[in-house]
Amino acid sequence: MKRIYLLFSALLVTCSVSMAQKKTAAVAKKDFPASINRPKLVVGMVIDQMRWDYLYRYYSRYGSGGFKRLINEGFSAENTFIPYTPTYTACGHASIYTGSVPAINGIIGNDWYDPQLGRNVYCAEDTSVTSVGSTTMAGVMSPKNMLTTTITDELRLATNFQGKVIGISLKDRGSILPAGHSANAAYWFDGQTGDWITSTFYMTKLPSWVEDYNKIKLVNKFYEKNWPTLYPVETYTQSTADDKSYEGKARGEQSPVFPHPLKLYAGKNFEMIKSTPYGNTMTLDLAKLAILSEDLGKDNITDFLAVSCSSTDYVGHMYGPNSIEAEDTYLRLDKDLAEFFDYLDSKVGKGNYLFFLSADHGAAHVPGFMAENKLPGGTIDDSPVVKELNTRLEAKFGIKQAIIKSMNNQLYFNHKNIENAKLDFDAVKAFSIEFLKTQNGFVNAVDLNKVGASTLPEPIKTRITNGYNAKRSGDVYFILQPNYFDSSSKTGTTHGSWNPYDSHIPCVFMGWNVKPGKTNKTHYMTDIAATLAAMLHIQMPSGCVGEPITELTHQ
Repeated sequence: MKRIYLLFSALLVTCSVSMAQKKTAAVAKKDFPASINRPKLVVGMVIDQMRWDYLYRYYSRYGSGGFKRLINEGFSAENTFIPYTPTYTACGHASIYTGSVPAINGIIGNDWYDPQLGRNVYCAEDTSVTSVGSTTMAGVMSPKNMLTTTITDELRLATNFQGKVIGISLKDRGSILPAGHSANAAYWFDGQTGDWITSTFYMTKLPSWVEDYNKIKLVNKFYEKNWPTLYPVETYTQSTADDKSYEGKARGEQSPVFPHPLKLYAGKNFEMIKSTPYGNTMTLDLAKLAILSEDLGKDNITDFLAVSCSSTDYVGHMYGPNSIEAEDTYLRLDKDLAEFFDYLDSKVGKGNYLFFLSADHGAAHVPGFMAENKLPGGTIDDSPVVKELNTRLEAKFGIKQAIIKSMNNQLYFNHKNIENAKLDFDAVKAFSIEFLKTQNGFVNAVDLNKVGASTLPEPIKTRITNGYNAKRSGDVYFILQPNYFDSSSKTGTTHGSWNPYDSHIPCVFMGWNVKPGKTNKTHYMTDIAATLAAMLHIQMPSGCVGEPITELTHQ
């Protein structure tokens, strides 16, 4: 590992010398006068799939400079929830930064079905742009599907586009959506090439500092180390045994146990780095380079760096919350976070930056783990359910393939065929809803055009409404039993529900003008952008429905 950090340190020095040699348009920016007091830099960090309880589950094992520093020096809104369902990565990133909900910002899932196109649409897809830094299709992305502005957009507007905004994440959606429509840049990882890339939406050529980082191919250097536990495996708290049949196995592995062999992926499977803690390390390395190379936080115009650590999600999906792998990932992230805070202190100055940490969603416990411990939980495969429902709809109403798609806990019906057959659509939906209620693992189902009139309890009713976009959502929403999720796999876990394990997320601010402390008052993901807007004295994003967390600031 020492070799890896020596390589990275050398790259930092190279970039530092390079930046000193070419003072460009940054000079003009530094002449722009600041009219009010603001931090030099805002850093937003989203930890993908970080359940709220991870702040405390491993607290005794964290060092003093990472999560503990954040909790002790920062302000934590302990009861922060996602105010919509379904709870997916794209929705979470978009809602944190827009202060809005899918009903308004349009990001209703990672993907959704478009009846007019007759296909699934990816949240960040944009065929009008091309990849930069790669010849693959991984860069055919932009924020065009997000319908509102972000807090990062509003900062750009407030500073007459002088404040820089950069997004960084292994996932394209984790960098593009937070960075907003007017960002200077967003960078994400191409698993086919092992390089960080972008799209022509932002630029036509990668900056030299990104190209230099790509040339080092640190992925292979990390692979050489394999993935052992950070500490002796017997000291880990999350499992009494490492080999669990309900944990997923990586390609080439015989069993899901430490040490995980990574050398076999070197030079040919760059995608695999995402499913290791090293993906987070690489992400924060690039974030440090961005701060240095782009002179972030170096003048009186506030800049914004939006970072998403995605490896926690890949590890969580494969192994689950109660795995040694998840624990090791957070212990390693804690060390990376401490180094990142130290870097911010040295380059921007303690007290000169505003930092916040949150998550896009949580995760359910692995059903196999729940069964092992006599707790309720399970999976359902909706494919045979939808097939059987279509058969019954044909027998009842004489229409074939009434349901086109089941996606994001929603049924999409064939409106054209139903209209041509002169059927009562309300009757078709009502029949479908009653059928779903009889299925194992289903709690309820509701007509998305009539949620307000349903007998669903709060907060489920409001969360379904907040997740419903009239142009992009389906027709019927189904609700599964707690700790049940839609999957045909016998291993790993996922997320997407309204339940606390998926919707209770961390929300911690630290640094500039933040008063250390905690509150148990209920807050929502959408309050983060509203809080930033209030602190920075700028306009809220165009679809913001959140309210400022007033308890956290110095009066």
